[in-house]
Amino acid sequence: MKDSSLGKVFLIGAGPGDPDLLTVKALRLLRAADVVVFDRLVSPEIMALIPDGTRLINAGKAAGNHTLPQDRINALLAKLATQGLRVVRLKGGDPLIFGRGSEEAAELAGAGIPFEYVPGITSAQGAAASTGVPLTHRGLAAGVRYVTGHRASDARLDLDWQSLADPDTTLVVYMGTANIAEIAFELMRQKLPSQTPVMAVSAATTPREKRIVSTLGGIAAEVAATSPAAPVLFIIGRVVSLCDAAQPAKAVRYA
Repeated sequence: MKDSSLGKVFLIGAGPGDPDLLTVKALRLLRAADVVVFDRLVSPEIMALIPDGTRLINAGKAAGNHTLPQDRINALLAKLATQGLRVVRLKGGDPLIFGRGSEEAAELAGAGIPFEYVPGITSAQGAAASTGVPLTHRGLAAGVRYVTGHRASDARLDLDWQSLADPDTTLVVYMGTANIAEIAFELMRQKLPSQTPVMAVSAATTPREKRIVSTLGGIAAEVAATSPAAPVLFIIGRVVSLCDAAQPAKAVRYA
């Protein structure tokens, strides 16, 4: 029998940052929430949509600097729901694409806590739309792959470099800033040409968006020289040649 005293947790994707790209359902739930547990990559424009008086809990995680470790976040969500609260767990992008949404859902399910996923536009889709770089394009890319450029506890990247070094596939790397030199080296070692176009996009779809358009052989030096602010997404592949940036090194979003 369902415990009617329990609240519910909504695992919501906030999208890439532009508040106009937040789903109608996500906005409705944000406005009705008792408490919002949010990540550091949720844009200030999205946070501004949360009504005054809503309890806010910062659960942001940066490399080597976790406001709350993941196990404590899991426990916190369950605890809040047992108090009968409507809990929004707000994540940048989509909760099921490198968002650990399924880890939190597993914890909630094990505790008998009701939960629901609310998808968001992932950062790759947002960056593609705002920069004019399609993720697939006839004659340039027949497919797209999303990979993480960071491992928990700074563990070694153990990606399948041979399969990733496919010139007919667009490679999208999340959380790859710290390891972009290694990523580029490993892909070139598997014979992906050094002149393969690469774009790094910082804060995609927001007024702070910046782009670096380079090559596989040059992207690590470009990133080291400019230190783009998180979140940064890397798009690797021939589709980057379709970028609409007039000034590739410092292009900003068009109105």
